[in-house]
Amino acid sequence: MLALMRKELRTYFRTPTGWIFMAVFLLLSGMIFSLQLVFPRNSEYAEYLAGLLGVFVFVVPLLTMRIFTDEKRFKTDQLLLTGPASLWSIVLGKFLAAFLVFLITTAVTFLYPILLSFHGRLDWPVIFGTYAGFILIGGAFISIGVFVSEAVDGVVGAAVLTLFAVFVTFIISSLQPYMPATETAGLAWAAILAGLVLTRLYSAGRNWAVTGVVSAAFGAVLIVLWFVSRDIFSGLIGKSLRWLSLTDRFGPFAIGVLSLDAILYYLSFCGFFLFLTVQSLEKRRWS
Repeated sequence: MLALMRKELRTYFRTPTGWIFMAVFLLLSGMIFSLQLVFPRNSEYAEYLAGLLGVFVFVVPLLTMRIFTDEKRFKTDQLLLTGPASLWSIVLGKFLAAFLVFLITTAVTFLYPILLSFHGRLDWPVIFGTYAGFILIGGAFISIGVFVSEAVDGVVGAAVLTLFAVFVTFIISSLQPYMPATETAGLAWAAILAGLVLTRLYSAGRNWAVTGVVSAAFGAVLIVLWFVSRDIFSGLIGKSLRWLSLTDRFGPFAIGVLSLDAILYYLSFCGFFLFLTVQSLEKRRWS
């Protein structure tokens, strides 16, 4: 894993990918820093850093779009899949390399509060907490990009799909007021989610018997809940969208609070998408 991570890091800085990501990110962050803090003489650095989340939504595809697509384009993916390294080592090595490039770029922005500290008093606990949240949500965005890069063949397609996926997680909570909140709609939404799980279960094992048993169990649970506690389906679509939102959990960090619940959510989110990437590689290995 460490050997692959070092190889990927060298690739980032021996090709334009890493430099373009750093240049675009630092250019945009510098412009926002000047417009939001320097010119208005504002010292609310946590607000500035929270605003950088929007920038990262648009630059993360530059960092992740070639992680696996280049391997497939140059036909080196078969060497990885048939080599001695485990699939988890491959995925973690590539993820950590991209994450380290992100950390290096983020560390450069730490010069901004140091410069501001010479001209005013800063709330350092809030700044450190905001940086912690920023790093965690950055890791979550990168894990999405790693999965998309493995699932898509073309570099452009990986970039566009990553941008779309990250953007959706960024704005998904704002869609809550527009979602139907009736109990019937909630039941239909629960059935759709169960269908997605069952589809994934069948594609993994191609076993109709197991899929049928699990389908019957899901159906029985939904029927029991409908007659026993129907209120649970009320507003279920909006609640689900809010639960999937990455930015909603960023709030505590922006006020200097290290929320254990949010930390575990971001780590679980990363682990889930890395797990999906490993499963996708496993399927391709045996196809």
